[in-house]
Amino acid sequence: MAELGTRLKEARLSKGYSLDDLQEITKIQKRYLIGIEEGNYSIMPGSFYVRAFIKQYADAVGLDAEELLETYKSELPGTPNNQVSQSMTSSPSRRKVSKGPSTKMMEAMPKITVGLFIIVIIVVIWVLMQSKNKAVPDGAVDDTPSEIEYDTKVKPIDTEKDKEHKKAQTNDKEDSADSKDSTTQETPDEKQTEEVKQSISAGAIEADGATTSYTLTGTDAFKIRIEVSGPTFIGIRNQQQQELLSDTRVYNAGEVVEFDATSQNYARIRLGNSAQAKVYINDEPLTYAQQIVTQNIVINFNKE
Repeated sequence: MAELGTRLKEARLSKGYSLDDLQEITKIQKRYLIGIEEGNYSIMPGSFYVRAFIKQYADAVGLDAEELLETYKSELPGTPNNQVSQSMTSSPSRRKVSKGPSTKMMEAMPKITVGLFIIVIIVVIWVLMQSKNKAVPDGAVDDTPSEIEYDTKVKPIDTEKDKEHKKAQTNDKEDSADSKDSTTQETPDEKQTEEVKQSISAGAIEADGATTSYTLTGTDAFKIRIEVSGPTFIGIRNQQQQELLSDTRVYNAGEVVEFDATSQNYARIRLGNSAQAKVYINDEPLTYAQQIVTQNIVINFNKE
C-alpha cells in the first residue's frame, strides 16, 4: 500500500468513517476511494482526477490537501502540461478580444454619419439665410408685391359659414391628436412589467472556502443548465441534502445537464471540475465568484 494511501486511510479510520460514509460525503465512487488507499491510480478516469479526488478525500478527513500532494508528489502520476494551471487561472471573463482596424471603423461609422448629417443641415440653413438676406441691387426696382398687398389682392373675405367650418376642422384635429397621445401612453402595469428583470446576486463565499452562495430574484422560473466541456462530476441537492438529479455521476465533454428547480427555493450544485463545466440559470450564464477546481454553488431562489 502506498504511503499516501496509508496516511489517508488512517485519517479516515480515526474519524470513524467507513468507505460508504466517505463515498456519501465526497460523492467519489467507492472503487476510486479504494484505489487511492491502495495507490492503484490506473482505475481513475484520468490523471487529472487523481489529484482532484485525493484533495476531496483529504478535505473530508481533515488533512491538509496541499501539504499531502506536495509531500507525496513522487507517488502521483503526471498530469498534462499546464492542465492544472490553466484550469485554476483561466477564466472567460479574463480573456481580451483585440479589436482590429475594421472593427473600430464599424464602431465609428454611426458617429461619422451623424456628424456629416449635422454639417449638411448647417450648410443648407446658411445658404437659405444668405439668399433671404441678399440685398436688392442699387437702381433695381423690386416688383415683388409686399405681404400686405398680396393679402389684400388674393385673400378672400371669410364668411361666417367659412369661419364655422374652419373652427370645426381645428377642433377635429385637436381631438385626433389627444386621442393619439392617449393610445400611445403606456399603462403603469406595462411599465412595471418591462422593469422587472431577472437578477442574480454577486457570489458570497462561505466559511468552508469551497461553497459560494447566490440569490436569484426577479423571475418566477428557476431552470438550471450545465454544459460540460470535459470530464467532471455533477450533482444537485435540495436544502435537505436530498439528491434532485436522477443521474449523479462524472459527465464527459459535449453532455448537457438540465434540471427544472422552479418548485425549489434552494439548490446546491456540486462541480468536480468547475473549469470543465459552465452553469446557466434561466439561460443566463453564471459568473463564478471563485476559480477553484472543486466547488459547491448554492442558488437561493426568491420566487416573485
